[in-house]
Amino acid sequence: MENFSKKGKGKFKPTVDYTKLRFSNITGNEYRHLFFLLFWPLFMLVFYYLENVYPVSYYYPIHCFLDDYIPFCEIFAVPYIFWFALVFIMHVYTLFYDVDGFKKMIKFIIITYSFALAFYFVFPNCQQLRPDNFERMNIFTRITQMIYANDTNTNVCPSIHVSGSVAMILAVINSKTIKSSAVKITVTVLSVLICLSTVFLKQHSVIDVLAALPVCYVAYRMYYVDDKKHIEKDESIDI
Repeated sequence: MENFSKKGKGKFKPTVDYTKLRFSNITGNEYRHLFFLLFWPLFMLVFYYLENVYPVSYYYPIHCFLDDYIPFCEIFAVPYIFWFALVFIMHVYTLFYDVDGFKKMIKFIIITYSFALAFYFVFPNCQQLRPDNFERMNIFTRITQMIYANDTNTNVCPSIHVSGSVAMILAVINSKTIKSSAVKITVTVLSVLICLSTVFLKQHSVIDVLAALPVCYVAYRMYYVDDKKHIEKDESIDI
């Protein structure tokens, strides 16, 4: 990834000097954005409660006719699991080289993920699309078995995987420090493949994917479109 601020011979210069971070100054303007990271443990706790503690008498099965036309394709296990690495990489990069981009990205994630959690509480749902057995066994089906074992088929609509993938696309496209078109295209294509993997691995219904898009659009308007208009308005006033 290319960064507009470089120091020395091709070395990236972080926009924030975290070596000076202390408990005494963590609430200062330079480091206050780090508190957004507290969302992740909170999200995991709530999701764990939903999956393992929250009493549910019935999960509404999510299904549409398109699901029956989409074949199971185990090779999509690769982009599916790479989603975790992509989210981690984008967090690390933006934290060091694009703090403004990090704030927008994490706010987008907080809104879309929180809506999904709230929806799961109000409307517990599941999918019943997973194959009973695999036609063949290979490294991809074994990875899929691991995914199935660690990720239940409940609380699937709207898809958090899709919301997270859209967050990565918006973060890289709107980044002021990532100049490389190749990087932007790579992250975008990978994120699209991740969205496709959710239905080809039979982890989600097409409905789960589509249901995530309106929520993403609202968050996009809030933190990318409207925020950009606000900045442009401030700049015009200064002039």
